[in-house]
Amino acid sequence: MDYRFIFKVIVTALVVAGISEIGKRSSVVAALLASLPLTSLLAFIWLYLDKNENEPVAELSMDIFWMVIPSLAFFPLFSYCLRQNWSFVISMVVSAAITVGVYYLFFFLLKRFGIMA
Repeated sequence: MDYRFIFKVIVTALVVAGISEIGKRSSVVAALLASLPLTSLLAFIWLYLDKNENEPVAELSMDIFWMVIPSLAFFPLFSYCLRQNWSFVISMVVSAAITVGVYYLFFFLLKRFGIMA
């Protein structure tokens, strides 16, 4: 197995696990860190190091921009479900399923208006 891939997995896992641990102490600090585009930044770094080209990173950056918009539906839905005393798992599944629907709708609209192919 490629050692660079293993390094990528370890660094990325540490970021996610770190945010989870911080969330035990302060949800605001964890939310701040999670809201930062850390995953995107890591993806940009890994892609650039692999390809050593700007264009694939620029394309990924714009694609992420468009995908962030429908992903925002998940958070208020998830919070609402939990506050209605739904179980964690049911809240997660329902919120994720509705968010998938929002993605499909958003893709349809982006294609319809010629923004994405």
